[in-house]
Amino acid sequence: MIVNISAKHLDLTPAIEQYIRSKVTRLERHFDKVLQINFVIEKQPHHGFHVELITDVEHHEDFIANSTHDDLYACVDLVLDRGVRQLTDHKDRLRNRKHPEIDKSA
Repeated sequence: MIVNISAKHLDLTPAIEQYIRSKVTRLERHFDKVLQINFVIEKQPHHGFHVELITDVEHHEDFIANSTHDDLYACVDLVLDRGVRQLTDHKDRLRNRKHPEIDKSA
């Protein structure tokens, strides 16, 4: 799995990058077909931080989660919670997909 982290109007410190990489394992635990994860961290002038999580999953469109908060670490946690929720919902839909009945009399 590829993890890309980019920052706008903010210096990306090794501590922030390490924190994100340690938390990303939650996404892998819930769904094993994650190909790529993109984090975009943006420092906004009056609204704190905005984090966008784009998750590229095999055989599906990208999942996008957003979060805005005054604390960067809380913002990362919120966006990861939303990303995990999207992946678990998708996994449940795949598991519960109804297949057409096969006619056994033939």
